[in-house]
Amino acid sequence: MKSWLTALARTRDKIAGGLARLIPGLAKADPVALEEWEKLLIQADIAPRLVEEWIARLKRKAGSGDMTHLIEAMLLAALPEQAPYQWSLPGSPKVILITGVNGSGKTTTTAKLGHLVKRQGLSPLLAAADTFRAAGSHQLKLWADRLKLDVVVGAHGADSAAVAFDSVKAAVARKADVVLIDTAGRMHTKQPLMDELQKVQRSIGKALPGAPHENWIVLDATLGNNAVIQARMFKECVDLSGVVVAKLDGSSKAGFVFTLRKELGLPVHFVGLGEGEDDLAPFDSKEFVKSFLGV
Repeated sequence: MKSWLTALARTRDKIAGGLARLIPGLAKADPVALEEWEKLLIQADIAPRLVEEWIARLKRKAGSGDMTHLIEAMLLAALPEQAPYQWSLPGSPKVILITGVNGSGKTTTTAKLGHLVKRQGLSPLLAAADTFRAAGSHQLKLWADRLKLDVVVGAHGADSAAVAFDSVKAAVARKADVVLIDTAGRMHTKQPLMDELQKVQRSIGKALPGAPHENWIVLDATLGNNAVIQARMFKECVDLSGVVVAKLDGSSKAGFVFTLRKELGLPVHFVGLGEGEDDLAPFDSKEFVKSFLGV
């Protein structure tokens, strides 16, 4: 698995050198240093409103201690520490609906999540309910075969809600622990997306009352704050409960993670640190902040 330092290299290249150079000025609340630090944070795609809060806090704390430590603590406070994610659900499979736009890495991430579940000693079932794209179901099937995972595949043009229903029923029959349902990600207009996702959710609930238990969105880290806009749109369609960040290793805009938590209150559960099947890691706020700042 790639390291956090490696995965965040592109963002850190913007931040770390500037921070080291600006620390003396920040310690004295020098206006020029504060303004430059503000620009660097915004360039890393942290929301300007959040950056303004941090700058105001730095001004108040100038001269009161180690500024690098103060900045690290401030960023950590913006990303509350999370307990390890619990995959198991007593008495039934846990059903997780995976959403996101096409091209975000959604289908690949669904497969990698299944691989992660299997490495935990549990039994996953993948559902290829992205029947809108001709290659959608095929792509997930290829990953499932490669990783030796069970998968229910919907034919191109099939009813995605029916595929989701069949998958949940199959998971119950096979005593699977986790069902990961890959959905279509088209967003030409919001209403068809909302209608389809709500139909899929109703179908899942008919197959297993109380399901889906989680609604996760996969976001492409290279999009920065544009990914936050996507999450906000999907949140209007489904009750999102978490995020998986893909392609973190290719992004120079990883600061959007702070914006995501601040503005939408969504926890990041897992992040893609590389392209390999084992490069999906649980989100670690301490590792993220240290690697982000280069401290």
